[in-house]
Amino acid sequence: MKTGLVLVDIQNDYFPGGSMELVGMDAAADTASTVLEQFRQRKNPVYHIQHISTRPGATFFVPGTEGMKTHASVASVEDEAVIQKNFPNSFRDTSLLETLRADKIEHLVICGAMSHMCIDATTRAAFDLGFSCTVVSDACATRDLQFQGETVSASNVHAAFMAALAVPYATVITANSLAKELASGGNS
Repeated sequence: MKTGLVLVDIQNDYFPGGSMELVGMDAAADTASTVLEQFRQRKNPVYHIQHISTRPGATFFVPGTEGMKTHASVASVEDEAVIQKNFPNSFRDTSLLETLRADKIEHLVICGAMSHMCIDATTRAAFDLGFSCTVVSDACATRDLQFQGETVSASNVHAAFMAALAVPYATVITANSLAKELASGGNS
């Protein structure tokens, strides 16, 4: 089964000092960078997803800002696809599906941000489109959320969304487990 890596929204605004700082984004990006390097070494396809906010009043990923740029730790090189999106679902109104089909990709390894938003929407859409999916849990990040006056910690948000994706949408694993799988020849 031909596998591609999809890196979703690992952009400057999500890092410390950005307009929408996430909890643990540095660690998640470091892990995503390691996964990216494994894919590059294996010469497996890589797809960079970049969110551009077109919504009036947007406060992050604003066109033309440093914050909307992909973080240097996972910047694209040479022939790696960069696909811009304007919605949480990376397939909505983008060329991602056509690009994956043209490359004969059947399995997606997904990393990035935010766990509760774009990772969730993209993984569910990919599953509905017939892709087999793996989400690398420690290469994803999110933030605290508010609901009815209660703060839900980022770690609880992340855990809840990883648990929800685990059945039936994706295999949810750590980067170490993925590395072992790749080393054994799985999901090439």
